[in-house]
Amino acid sequence: MMKIMKYMRGSGRVLAFVFIASVVWLLLDMVALRVSMNDDGSRLLKERVIREREVSRQQSRATQLGRRGFKYPVQREDFAVTRAVKGPLGHVYRQGGQKQGQNSFHHRGDHLPKTDNPKYVALEHKGGAPVGKVTPKQDPAKKKAVNLDPKGMKLEKGRVKDDSIKVAVPEVLPGVQENKHAPLQNSDKLEKGKNEAEVKTGAEVGLLEAGKAHPVKTTKSPKMGVKGKDVVGKTEEKHDPKAAKEIPKPTIKLRAGDSKDNSLAAVRKPGVHKVLSLDLTDAPRDANAVGQFGQAALVASNEDAEVRKRWDEGYFNVFLSDKIPVDRAVPDTRPDMCAKNLVHDDLPSTSVIFCFVDEVWSTLLRSVHSVLNRSPPHLLKEVILVDDFSTKDYLKQQLDVYMSRFPKVKIVRLKERQGLIRARLAGAALAKGEVLTFLDSHIECNVGWLEPLLERVYLDRKKVPCPVIEVVSDKDMSYMLVDNFQRGVFKWPLVFGWGALPEEYIKKNNMTVSDPIRCPVMAGGLFSIDKKYFYELGAYDPGLDVWGGENMEISFKIWMCGGEIEIIPCSRVGHIFRGENPYKFPKDRQKTVERNLARVAEVWLDEYKDLFYGHGYQHLLNKKTVNIGNLTEQIELRKRLKCKSFKWYLDNVYPDMKAPLVKAEGLVFNRGLRKCLTLQNGSLSFDKCDLSRQSQHFNYTWMRHVRQQDLCVAPHGKGSGFALQLCDNAKPAHRWFHKSSNSALAEHLIAEFVSSHMCLEAGPQGDALHLNPCETRNAFQKWQFTHYHTL
Repeated sequence: MMKIMKYMRGSGRVLAFVFIASVVWLLLDMVALRVSMNDDGSRLLKERVIREREVSRQQSRATQLGRRGFKYPVQREDFAVTRAVKGPLGHVYRQGGQKQGQNSFHHRGDHLPKTDNPKYVALEHKGGAPVGKVTPKQDPAKKKAVNLDPKGMKLEKGRVKDDSIKVAVPEVLPGVQENKHAPLQNSDKLEKGKNEAEVKTGAEVGLLEAGKAHPVKTTKSPKMGVKGKDVVGKTEEKHDPKAAKEIPKPTIKLRAGDSKDNSLAAVRKPGVHKVLSLDLTDAPRDANAVGQFGQAALVASNEDAEVRKRWDEGYFNVFLSDKIPVDRAVPDTRPDMCAKNLVHDDLPSTSVIFCFVDEVWSTLLRSVHSVLNRSPPHLLKEVILVDDFSTKDYLKQQLDVYMSRFPKVKIVRLKERQGLIRARLAGAALAKGEVLTFLDSHIECNVGWLEPLLERVYLDRKKVPCPVIEVVSDKDMSYMLVDNFQRGVFKWPLVFGWGALPEEYIKKNNMTVSDPIRCPVMAGGLFSIDKKYFYELGAYDPGLDVWGGENMEISFKIWMCGGEIEIIPCSRVGHIFRGENPYKFPKDRQKTVERNLARVAEVWLDEYKDLFYGHGYQHLLNKKTVNIGNLTEQIELRKRLKCKSFKWYLDNVYPDMKAPLVKAEGLVFNRGLRKCLTLQNGSLSFDKCDLSRQSQHFNYTWMRHVRQQDLCVAPHGKGSGFALQLCDNAKPAHRWFHKSSNSALAEHLIAEFVSSHMCLEAGPQGDALHLNPCETRNAFQKWQFTHYHTL
């Protein structure tokens, strides 16, 4: 101790003082830094608590849309359990990605403020995409932007108020896009960990939650709206100068504390976003309107007579349809995960084509409004209405005036009735979009319907996507769901229908309810197709008349010539299915459809066309009475496109379709003789049955021929004898009814070419065949083939 005191008295005193002072200063600095850090942490924590309280307040008003099971094919949405709660929009807009039991954010569309300057908000692209700013709009046709994705809504203090409505509007991301046409993963799979930059893209309103990602500032979003008039009935197009302006590219500014490297990495991410759930309306919706939100509407008992009176105008409840708003809301029926799916920012544009003749006013307008309201504006190039020579006065000047408010709507009027097929060709010829989207004129597009279709075309231009066609009731106009895993199929003779995917196929491919479904045959009324590919395929067969068979023709053509047809569960469109067709045909309706189907069969079915003719269409083979037109161009088109065979189609596209080329085959056994029919030296006789003898093998074909190779059993001359003649499908003398019913004559071979029942009978000695009156108990008139193929 004494040594230390002695040292302090000397030169070391100064050094000791400096050392102690340094230590004290360092300790004070550390304390100050800790206090500063605590202040920042407290501020962040406080902001987060505020946000959580706001979200909690929103969730307290939220309601739950429970998913209820339904039976094939359809089930009506049941809103009875939700009517007691205010704000029906919250009940009907189920959000994608929401699991059963979770609450969805209450939709505030009912509380839209009345203002002359409705607000439009651009899409917030996280991870490098721009965050949109509110931009006032002063167009004559004022629109309110309604966000139908409450699950994606996130709130930040001071930015989102209860009376503000935000809508997602796409902006193309700047920067390099890699793997341009590669399929996208689900957004859930993009999260990589705590320390990695989280990439989130999609139609979400509000700012990112604290700690998730850094916001970026952008220039103001381009203005949207409806302004000006469109050229009606002409092929020329007027361009809205404002709409024609190119969308400005966002400028990105880094906020203090942002990581430059992380921000640039986010911008370089492929330009994708979540599917947009848009629904733009001219004015706030009336929640109490008839049929609003797709609910069933009822009429008073004293109005039943008016309902029946107007039913024939469209063969559905026209009286009720006219009472329902033309821009009504419908429930979001997409599978939960659809709202999370990512699509590319640079999807191709589309021209939507409606063809109509004497369509009901309210359903036509509702169809058009559903497209305009629920399609991203930058993807909707135009809406083309092709009037196939309508006779209703309201579809003339009144329609022109109404649609003149919408610059993207064009009306094309045909000078004479052409039918659906040629009307579509007329609309396609004028279309300027990269993709053609054909829709019926009595539909209602659901939210998020368009982008999933265009995404499939973007990934592969030879894919032809179709939306899931849901049902709008023809009686009460309610919006009804359909079962999952449904696809378009056909049965003989080329009759379209709906069928479920086989369960083993679903399990084998590990399919979910949102996965695209390979579709052997499209319904024909609603689909998208790359415009250039449409014409490469030869478009529709121009030889098809009016309506019928065009869905079969284009489906076989697409599949056999290198394309694919898919049903996209994340795209939903409601459709009024009517019991009768209200349209008049220039010629007989049944004959027109039969003629069209015969053209399809001759060009595309190869040897399987016998299955078509054999199901009751043999009369179409009579060229003297039926003219199906020249098929040369269509046959040459198939050769030029190097299309595959119909057998390939059955084996690879529709393998569960039964299509045996013959109805029965093998030995032809006579029960009376106990012997088999045999061809010996060019004549028919009987001999002991022997499966190894080819001379005893016959086919019973779909054309009802008893046939061996190209020879058919037929009467010989004017006598009662029989011989083998070259088969002729047009000759009734070659046809025999066999196993055509469960009657006592089911085992007989009944001649078609005579009016009375005459049956093929074996002579008792087994040396001849005769045609005698049918006898139910005559064993010599009973025949049995070795194998029978049934459908």
